[in-house]
Amino acid sequence: MDDLQAWQYALIALLFMWGGFVRASLGFGGSVLTLPFLLMVHNEPLVFLPLIAVHLLFFSFITVGQSHLRERRKGPGEGSAAVDWRFLRYALALMVVPKLLGVAGVITLPANIVSGFIFIVVSVYALTYILDRPFKSNSRALDALFLVLGGYVSGTSLVAAPLVVPVAASRVDRHQLRDTLFVLWFVLVSLKLAAFFLTGVDLQWRHHLWLLPCAAVGHVIGLRFHDYALNSDTRLYFRVLGVGLLAVSLTGLLRMALFQG
Repeated sequence: MDDLQAWQYALIALLFMWGGFVRASLGFGGSVLTLPFLLMVHNEPLVFLPLIAVHLLFFSFITVGQSHLRERRKGPGEGSAAVDWRFLRYALALMVVPKLLGVAGVITLPANIVSGFIFIVVSVYALTYILDRPFKSNSRALDALFLVLGGYVSGTSLVAAPLVVPVAASRVDRHQLRDTLFVLWFVLVSLKLAAFFLTGVDLQWRHHLWLLPCAAVGHVIGLRFHDYALNSDTRLYFRVLGVGLLAVSLTGLLRMALFQG
């Protein structure tokens, strides 16, 4: 990422700010709502995945830590825990193995195949946002299937939220959802970063120096939006995002097809 033009660096900075906002406000979506746009600017998934992963670790740790401190100040009996640990144990037991298989895929497959996979997956997610038809399950078997698929997709691209969040939302109290998801992402992303490190993938440490502050600005704004989102209907918000995601993903697939042709 050292040979890009000035406009590309500016767009990347704005997109990481956007990703920080989404992640802090909702507890998910920082990758799925950012990565397709980043790949349109620079089609190298293994450049952006380590950056997004480190940011997720950093900000999820801070957010959950702040929630824990607020919980301790309340004292016993004044509020429920911010994290649903029972759901986390259930989800991780199903997601860890497919997560590692997905990581192996993203490391070994060519960039165009990984990018194409990301664009296709995000296109499907975008349609669920536009139609207001998120993945839903009324059975334990489908819940388990969504989590297994989410683990694999998370391993390949970090865009598993639309598969995992419906399961979590049906099992976790709303006020616990964001922090529970943050802890889940923290564990899964730690596995991904460890695999990147062990296989020699460049973790882009130099670019964290300027992209981390960009994400921090979005994170602070997102924390303020989180309280609003808890008490508001965000369906229109997701429909607009869905239209944008679908347009970008289809454009990315078309560009890849024309370029390869």
